[in-house]
This record gives sequence, C-alpha cells and structure tokens, in this order.
Amino acid sequence: MNENITIRDAQAAVHEWITKYGVRYFSELTNMAILTEEVGEVARIIARKYGDQSTKNGEADGDLADELADVLWVIVCLANQTGVDLTAAFMKNMEKKTERDHSRHLNNDKLFT
Repeated sequence: MNENITIRDAQAAVHEWITKYGVRYFSELTNMAILTEEVGEVARIIARKYGDQSTKNGEADGDLADELADVLWVIVCLANQTGVDLTAAFMKNMEKKTERDHSRHLNNDKLFT
C-alpha cells in the first residue's frame, strides 16, 4: 500500500479490507464501544510515558503509533458505515476552527508562559 494515502484512500482501503477479510462491519454501537476501548489504550500509554503514572509490574510500555492507528481505523469504520466523507468533514471542520479561533490562541497569554 502507498504510504502517502489520503483520508479518502484510507476510507476505501478500510472498506476493501472489511469486505474481503472482515465479513461485515461491526454495528455502529459495537464500533463506538471499540473506539472507547482504543482511546483508553492511547490514554494509558500517554499517562505512563508523558504523565505522572508509572508502569505496573509486568505491564508492557505499549506502542503509541499502533494504538493511534487503531483509533483511526475505528473512526474510519464509523465514517464508512454512517456515510460520512471524512475528507469533506475534515475540511469543513478546519474552516470552522479557522473562522472561530483565528486569533483566539494567539491572544492567549497562557500559551506563551
């Protein structure tokens, strides 16, 4: 697979994989639960690597890149099965943030201390 894929390519690749190997998408509710689980795994790694929490005895460090990719996978699944074009949604979201926050953070003294 090409390493330089677009969001639209990712949506197509996930759909192809699901139809070829996964039989069908899990239900939206199941995928929402899986997304929550995957985000929890990211949180565990972040809390231990960058936060104040230490690793438990026998606990592996975890692979942040892999866990973030798992989160992305489930988000793409949810988008595919609910008819969301993530490319269009992302661009619209960027426009919204730019319009709303174009000077908000630049004027936040807390970010410059």
